[in-house]
Amino acid sequence: MKRILIGIDDTDNAESRGTGFRARQLGELLSVNGLAVVNGISRHQLFFDRRIPYTSHNSSACIDLYSSELDKVIEICRIFLPAESAEGSDAGLAVRFYDEISDEVCDWGKRAKIEILTQSEARSLARKNGVYLEGFTGTEDGVIGSMAAIGLRKAGNDGRCLWVKGKNMREMNGVYAVGELLKLVAVDCVTDKDFKEIDNDVQLFVGEWAKPVVRDHKLILIAEKTQNITEYEWQVATKDYIKSISG
Repeated sequence: MKRILIGIDDTDNAESRGTGFRARQLGELLSVNGLAVVNGISRHQLFFDRRIPYTSHNSSACIDLYSSELDKVIEICRIFLPAESAEGSDAGLAVRFYDEISDEVCDWGKRAKIEILTQSEARSLARKNGVYLEGFTGTEDGVIGSMAAIGLRKAGNDGRCLWVKGKNMREMNGVYAVGELLKLVAVDCVTDKDFKEIDNDVQLFVGEWAKPVVRDHKLILIAEKTQNITEYEWQVATKDYIKSISG
């Protein structure tokens, strides 16, 4: 099996579930069909500007998976997105083998965080770099963000996880030894805010908003020291902090 990145963007409207939810649905669908082993799903914040049409936050999602059935994976995506994207959305899809995503595509992702980009440029870049790129609904402007998602995930220093392989982190509300947690979920390490790794025997409180970030091509869960709590020494960093460093 080879590693593949799938980028999706602009699948929602003001009343519907967001693109992150659709990405989790799509990842589960690919897994259930036996087509892929999904490692993680990440959210990537793009340029926030009133001149860009977006539903709420202008973010896109990337599904990181392994599969030996690229054509079938694309076929499932092509069926899923038109069917599940909300009315008024401008859904886009980008797919490429991880190892074949070029530096130029990574640079596109970085540009999408600070510039207004065009659909025509996205399509030209996709043709040049062998990226499968398709729009499905509305204006199809989601091709811009879907290309950005795979570029940013390949670059390995942007975004936060919406889902990781293993135990559902949304249901892990409690205290775990760091080493125990690393056996339960596909996170590479737990660190402090300076990205210094925390020892495996440290007791860590995992709350309802545990979102690993993507740094140095790793999925990292960031923690902070507690004060005046005897049951555990560390806790997962706050929602506000994780949002502040990941968009």
